[in-house]
Amino acid sequence: MRTILHVDMDAFYASIEERDHSELQGQPIIVGGRAEHRGVVSAANYPARKFGVHSAMPMKTARQLCPQAHFFPVRMSDYAEVSQALQKIFRKYTPLVEPLSLDEAFLDVSGSQLLFGNGREIASAIRLEVRQSLQLIASVGVAPNKFLAKIASDADKPDGLVVVEPDKIQEFLDPLPVSRVWGIGKVATQRFNRLGIQTIAQLRVLEPKILTELFGEQGLHLKNLSQGVDDRAVVPERQAKSISRETTFTSDVTDPEILRTILTGLVEDVARRLRKNNLRGKTIQLKIRYDDFSTFTRSITVSQPTDLTREIEQSALQMLDQKLPERPLSIRLIGVGVTGFQSGSQHQKSLFDEEDQQKFSRLDQVKDQIASRFGSNSITRGNRISSEDSQEETSS
Repeated sequence: MRTILHVDMDAFYASIEERDHSELQGQPIIVGGRAEHRGVVSAANYPARKFGVHSAMPMKTARQLCPQAHFFPVRMSDYAEVSQALQKIFRKYTPLVEPLSLDEAFLDVSGSQLLFGNGREIASAIRLEVRQSLQLIASVGVAPNKFLAKIASDADKPDGLVVVEPDKIQEFLDPLPVSRVWGIGKVATQRFNRLGIQTIAQLRVLEPKILTELFGEQGLHLKNLSQGVDDRAVVPERQAKSISRETTFTSDVTDPEILRTILTGLVEDVARRLRKNNLRGKTIQLKIRYDDFSTFTRSITVSQPTDLTREIEQSALQMLDQKLPERPLSIRLIGVGVTGFQSGSQHQKSLFDEEDQQKFSRLDQVKDQIASRFGSNSITRGNRISSEDSQEETSS
């Protein structure tokens, strides 16, 4: 039986600002872009959330909902530095760390318990060290798999520690609303509710045929999750068969320009991680989930393995613009990934001519050096929109 931790920092960016501005303790704090430049909310602390402010919301709307809040620009270099310190704490307890974003990660501590105690004790030690060394608060879920640990970490926020014992999985899951299952958004919840399905317990006893009629292949996946079944391993990035990033929006996104700019940001992170791990891939993948739970994956295979940000971006944007179904745009999740790896030491050709390839490669190298020193988003394009992401899965 595995023991998995999901560590999730509470309102990470906003909490750092609150920590660094102690005179604002307990007051609403919002971090994000400028309203006049189509900026969005990257993070909001809990006092701001009481006014309805949430991540990926247009900053203009956030200012209308909570004009008394204190607004801060994104200081990604500082947040990235704190994230690196977090990763060092995690790796004291296990080498099996799968980061999902700057502020959350899965840890497999199954092999660490003889040294550090059981899952609860390890989680308590991590939370204490985070509080003492970084003056920040982490919520942790402890469970036999990733799905349960993820739900547990969110069950008692902020500053929560929830343990799901192997013999109490259904006791933990059954009372929860169906919307707590990964991927079930507003529209899917409404479809369940029309059938009289309100809780995970009711979902669990549905016939598989009904679920497949409603959601296709994803229906059986929902059935497994409702029973607490999730066999995915915690995969450190260097062992992954793909490098990917995805974000689930708090509210469905209908603006194509916001989708393009968020996708561009995800591409930059994926490409940087490819180069960091000396990897190049031939297949670029785009993942889209609509508000009715329908999910589409598209891919483009390039002639030679690549780690160029520009090349991956062009393929991803091409799929976003040209390969999606003809239907109203209402997006719950967007993601991009690269697979089909070959060693980065092998010769790379490109869809660009040699001169352009060298230019883009040099640009990527300079950006990587800046990111390594100052943080992953310390240099971005002018049209990029930052958002506080909620990733279900980053590497696989």
